[in-house]
Amino acid sequence: MSRNEDKVVVTCAVTGVLANRKQCEGIPYTPVEIAEECKRAYDAGASVVHIHARKDDGSPTYAPETFAAIKKEVRERCPIILNFSTGVLGDDIDEVVRYIEESRPEIGALNMGTMNYSKYSRRQKKFVFDMVFPNKYAKITKLLEAMNRAGVKPELECFDSGHTHGSWPLFDMGLLKTPVQYSFIVNVLGGIPPTVESLQLQAKIAGDVVPEGKACWEVIGISHGHWKMLASALVLGGNIRTGLEDHLYLPNGEMAKSNGEMVEHATSLARMTGREPATVEEAREILGLQHYEAGRQAAVDVGHAPAATQA
Repeated sequence: MSRNEDKVVVTCAVTGVLANRKQCEGIPYTPVEIAEECKRAYDAGASVVHIHARKDDGSPTYAPETFAAIKKEVRERCPIILNFSTGVLGDDIDEVVRYIEESRPEIGALNMGTMNYSKYSRRQKKFVFDMVFPNKYAKITKLLEAMNRAGVKPELECFDSGHTHGSWPLFDMGLLKTPVQYSFIVNVLGGIPPTVESLQLQAKIAGDVVPEGKACWEVIGISHGHWKMLASALVLGGNIRTGLEDHLYLPNGEMAKSNGEMVEHATSLARMTGREPATVEEAREILGLQHYEAGRQAAVDVGHAPAATQA
């Protein structure tokens, strides 16, 4: 995998499943709204969008038809690379497998381990929410098998160092292949803290698991500290993710009005560190997506995807 170290892949996570419009009016819900935010992110310099699906009332959905509608709406507006979330709290991932195989986004996010997933309020002196996010290997391998059938590249989302190190058996099984992409999520209570040392540790572990420079990584900085962690990743040579799923505020403390605003500041930060945001085609090369094109076409040929959702 060739890579120009001055180029940085900027991903935008346009809408998660937790924040709502009472917290930030710019969060999109419907496929059209999500697609419009993807276009704003693309125009501002993002080359990848990470997408969760929602119902019209803002609640999460895993309906394959909704993901297909999102893909259709995005493709009518811009050629940005699609990364679909596969994160669900339960073990029933049949709908997730369906939309991976039917919509075939270029990338599928893959959570790499079970963890406490909580939020604590210092002001209220209590937990705002407190849950366990279960991701057993059986769940991970089933999702990987679906991605491999559909020609979808996995993005390994690692909330802690054990998640990163724990990816090695999947290479040994032949389910993961190089080049591989890691995402290091920081500042989720129950995961690794938002420090430069965390990124250095995670990058070292990934390099030990996947030698010979065949792994790249990005940082996902959740909530406060978001911009500092993006700056740290840029200096360390990593890629970056921003967007209203990860943080709601601009560097000056004002609430963002759109994902486009978040990307504008992220690309400006990149240029201040001597990095240039990658175009879509450059991002395809950096992430090694060309290695999955044959698999994606094969999925079409054997009928994994109905004609209405074929790329």
